[in-house]
Amino acid sequence: MSCQDSKLQRWIERPLLATGLALTLVYASARIHAVVMFHAGLRSFAALSETGSSATGDASEQRPEASVDFRLWSSRRVRAYSDALAAKLGAPLAVLSISKLGLCVPVFNGTDAITLNRGAGRISGTAQPGERGNIGIAAHRDSFFRSLKDVALGDRIELAALNQKFVYIVDNIAVVAPSDVSVLRTRSRPSLTLVTCYPFYFVGDAPQRYVVQASLMDSEQTTISQLNQEIPKPNKEKTQ
Repeated sequence: MSCQDSKLQRWIERPLLATGLALTLVYASARIHAVVMFHAGLRSFAALSETGSSATGDASEQRPEASVDFRLWSSRRVRAYSDALAAKLGAPLAVLSISKLGLCVPVFNGTDAITLNRGAGRISGTAQPGERGNIGIAAHRDSFFRSLKDVALGDRIELAALNQKFVYIVDNIAVVAPSDVSVLRTRSRPSLTLVTCYPFYFVGDAPQRYVVQASLMDSEQTTISQLNQEIPKPNKEKTQ
C-alpha cells in the first residue's frame, strides 16, 4: 500500500469512527433518559396511590421498584419510547408486573401510538382496574411485552391499582387473528387479558395476536368479595 493510499484510508476511517462514537453517545443518552423518566412515571403512580390510600391498603407496598430493561427491545422501539416521554399522559391507571419475567410496566388508558410507545394501554371497552369483568391490556411485542414469549400457565401476574393489588394466575395462552375480539369478552370470573402482536420477531406488521389470559386468584379474598359483590336484594315486608 502506498503512502497516499494509507493517508486516504485514515482520512476515511476518522469520520466513520467519529460518527460511530456520536451515535453510541446518543443511544446511551436516550437509554439513561428513558430510565429516569420511567422511574418518574412509577413514582407519580406511587404518589397518587399514597394520596388516595385508605385503611384497607398500604401504599408503600404498591410502589414497584423497577427500571426499563431494553435488552429485548428493538432499536426502533427504544427510539419511539424516548420520543414518547415528551408527551404528558398523566399518572398511570395501574402498574402491571410479572416477577418471573422481570416485567414491570405502567398501564395508561387507551392504545394510541404515543401511549403504547410509553407503556401498556387499557383496551377501550374492557373493564377498568377494580371493576368486575375482563381487563384488556395491550403493549408492543418488540418492547414491554416481548418477554411474554416466556410466559407459562400458572404464572402469577400482579396489577397494582389505587389502594388495591390484584393477583391473577395465567390459565390460557392463545394465538388468534387480529379480528378475533372474543378474547376480550367477559369471562366466568374476573380476569385479565394481555394482548400483543405475534410472531414476536416477525419483520414488518405481524399477522397474528398473542393472547395471555389470567383469572383472579381465590386467595385474594378481599378483592374477590369486592368484585363479586351482588346488589343487595330488598327486604321483604313481613305479613301480618
